[in-house]
Amino acid sequence: MIEGFKHNRRSIRLPHYDYARAGYYFITITAQNREHLFGEICDGVMVLNVAGEMVQGLWYDITNDFPNVALHDFVVMPNHIHGIIQMKHHETVGVPLVGTLDAKVGTLNADGEINCNGIPIKGNHKGLPLRLSREYKTVGNVIGAFKSKTTNTYIKMVKNNTLPPFNKRIWQRNYYEHVVRDENDYARIAEYVKNNPLRWNDDILNT
Repeated sequence: MIEGFKHNRRSIRLPHYDYARAGYYFITITAQNREHLFGEICDGVMVLNVAGEMVQGLWYDITNDFPNVALHDFVVMPNHIHGIIQMKHHETVGVPLVGTLDAKVGTLNADGEINCNGIPIKGNHKGLPLRLSREYKTVGNVIGAFKSKTTNTYIKMVKNNTLPPFNKRIWQRNYYEHVVRDENDYARIAEYVKNNPLRWNDDILNT
């Protein structure tokens, strides 16, 4: 276990941190009751079962649902997964203004300014009938969607007898995240993820 990283079910989000912010995040999601649902370690190598292959496939599918996410080092373990995700810079999505300014349609640009045909509009816009939407996807949005999709897929596989029944949940309610601080932090975490199967006997999650 990387020093300082702890896994528990209570909320561990930083209270005032913007999790839509561009950057790298080390994620750990643990199976409910730490059950070995995804395969086993054999001679230091993770051997995925059907459920493990499903989870791995849907992890790599995240970028199809979230274009502002890039995936980096990742591993499926018998009862948890580790992955580094990158929240890339994203553009603000502007819903057309309800109303006109000189008969022009306005949107909100990436700097938070109202634009009409690409021209920033300065001044007080109070009273202008606006409908604006910022589609900022957070780390929580990404992980929530992943957990939901894997759970629903697991249920379907149980129903068609591809997988055995599970006990109430696939995943624990929460997940662990660590904001990657710098290149050294990234290198340390990436090495940990890569070598996790080799260190399984000493893993705190190996129960």
